[in-house]
Amino acid sequence: MANGILVHNTTLLDRIRRTNVAGKEAGGITQHIGATEVPIETVKGLAGPLIQLWKGEIKLPGLLFIDTPGHEAFTSLRARGGSLADLAVLIVDINEGFQPQTIESIEILRKNRTPFIVAANKIDRIKGWKVEEDEPFLVNIKKQDQRAQQELETKLWELIGKFYEMGFQANRFDRVQNFTRELAIVPISAKYGIGVPELLVLIAGLSQKYLEEKLKIEVEGPARGTILEIREEVGLGTTLDVIIYDGTLRRDDTIVVGGKDKAIVTKIRALLKPKPLDEIRDPRFRFDQVEEVAAAAGIKIAAPGLEEALAGSPVIAARSEEDVEKARQEILSQIQSVVISTGKVGVIVKADTLGSLEALSKELQEKGIPIRKADVGNISKTDVMEALSVREEEEKYGVVLGFNVRVNEDAEEVAKAKGVPIFVGSIIYKLIEDYEEWIRAEEEKRKRELFSKVTFPGVIRLYPDERYIFRRSHPAIVGIEVVEGRIRPGVALIKQNGQKIGVIKSIKNKNDFVQEAKKGDAVAIAIEGAMVGRHIHPGETLYVDLSKNDVIILAKQLKNEMDETDIRALKMTAKVKAQQDPFWKAV
Repeated sequence: MANGILVHNTTLLDRIRRTNVAGKEAGGITQHIGATEVPIETVKGLAGPLIQLWKGEIKLPGLLFIDTPGHEAFTSLRARGGSLADLAVLIVDINEGFQPQTIESIEILRKNRTPFIVAANKIDRIKGWKVEEDEPFLVNIKKQDQRAQQELETKLWELIGKFYEMGFQANRFDRVQNFTRELAIVPISAKYGIGVPELLVLIAGLSQKYLEEKLKIEVEGPARGTILEIREEVGLGTTLDVIIYDGTLRRDDTIVVGGKDKAIVTKIRALLKPKPLDEIRDPRFRFDQVEEVAAAAGIKIAAPGLEEALAGSPVIAARSEEDVEKARQEILSQIQSVVISTGKVGVIVKADTLGSLEALSKELQEKGIPIRKADVGNISKTDVMEALSVREEEEKYGVVLGFNVRVNEDAEEVAKAKGVPIFVGSIIYKLIEDYEEWIRAEEEKRKRELFSKVTFPGVIRLYPDERYIFRRSHPAIVGIEVVEGRIRPGVALIKQNGQKIGVIKSIKNKNDFVQEAKKGDAVAIAIEGAMVGRHIHPGETLYVDLSKNDVIILAKQLKNEMDETDIRALKMTAKVKAQQDPFWKAV
C-alpha cells in the first residue's frame, strides 16, 4: 500500500519517472488527474545517502503520486468526501512568487487540513546558477557563487514572508526545527532534478512519521475511489481508470459508480494495475492483473455496463444489498449536487468530467456568473438553443462554455446562424478569462453604440463681450464657456424658457475642430438656425435639449459614465423642461 501524494507539476513527476507526460498536456498544464505509483526502491535510488538524514528506516512500500490540474480538481475531488491525498506538494515558481492560483491552493489545503510541503521550483533560472542534473540541493548550493546564493536567499525570504502573511511559519527544509509547526520549503529544479532527492526523502519521511496511523485505517473495509477516466480497451470493453483512496478493492467486489442520471451497479471482472513508475493515463507497458488492491492506488477496472459511467464520479465497493442501496443514494445525491438545471437566466456549462464540471461551476459562481444548466458531455444543438432563449432575456449570459469537450456539428451550425457565442478550452481559468474578456468587449461596444445615440446634458454661457460674436447668422458663430456637462456637434439648444433656438453645427477649440467640449472649456460654436440679437444674446445661458428617452438611457444604462458635472447639468436642464412637462419634475 502506498499513500497519496498530491502534486500539480507534471514536469516534476516526469523527472521522477523519466517520462514526458507534460509535453502532451494542453499548454503544459495538467488538465486531467493522473496517478503514478513510485516504489520505495526508486525513492531510495534517487535520494541515495540522503535517506540517512531522516535518521530512521523508510518502511513505506511506495508513494502514489496524484497529478492534478492545480487547485480545480483538488477542490472537486475533496468535496466528494474522499481523502484523496494524505500530503500535498505545493509548487511555487521561486522567481515569480505567489500567483492567484497559489493563494487559492493554499486556502484549499488549509480548509481541508491537508499537510503540505513547498517546492520552490526553477532555481536553475536564477542568474548564473550552475546546473548539475539530479544533484541534491545541499550539494548543488555549495557550487554556486555568492551572488547566486544571495539571490536565492532573498527569494526564499520573500516566500517565507508571504507564508507568514497567510498565517504559516515557513523555512528552508534544512533549517526547520519542528515539521509539525513549520512549513518546509525545498528549493528545486524540476527540469534538471536538482533538489528532487531531498523532496522525495521529505515526502517519504513525513508520510511515515505523521500518517502511519491513518494509513493503517485506510486499508480496512470496502474501497472508495474516484473515476479518473473512462476508456475503451481492446478485449476488455469499457474500463475505468480509478484512484482508490480508502479501503481495499477485490476482483469479485460489486461496485456502485456514478452514471448519467443514475447509479450503475456492476461486478468487477478484472483489476488491472499499471507497472511501477508507469502513468495510468498513458502506460508504456502492459498492465498486471491483480486479485486485490489497497489504498492509495491507481487501478483500471473492467466490468460490464460501464458505458454510461461519468468521469469524476465516485466508485464505492458494496458487499451487501444494504451497502449497495446506501452507495446508490450517496452517489445520486453527489451527482445531483453537481449537475445543475435551474431554468433561470444564466450560462450553459458543459465539461468532460463531473470533477471539472464542479470546478468550472464553482469558479463561475464565485465570480457571480449565474448558471442555467451544467452537465457532462459534448456541446449539443439543445445546449445552443437553450443559450439562445437566455440571450433573448440577457445577452451576456446567452453563451455556452465548454471545458475539454467537442462542439457537435449541428450545434456549431445553429450557433453561427443564430449568433450564439461558444467558448471552449482545456484550461479552466483561461476559459473563464476568455468569456470575461468577451463580456467586457461587448459592454464597450454597447456603450459606444449608446454613446452615439444618446444626448448628454450640457449647459453653456455665451460670452457677454461683443468681441466674441464672430458671425451673427447662417450659422451664428459665438464664443462660449461650458458651464456644466458637455456638448457635441449635432445637439439642439434651448433657452431658459424652453424655447428651441437651433443646433450646434461644429465646435472649434483655438485652431482645431473638436467632437466634444466639457465643463470649463472655452470654445467657439456654430449654431444653425439661430440669429444673434434676435434668438440669442451675449451673456445668455443655453441648455442642451434632452428627450425623455435620453434621460431613461442615461439613468439606467449609462449611469456610471456620468460624472458630477453631467448630473448637475441634467438637473439644471430638468428645471427648464419642467416648466412645460411635469415628467421632468421627478428628474
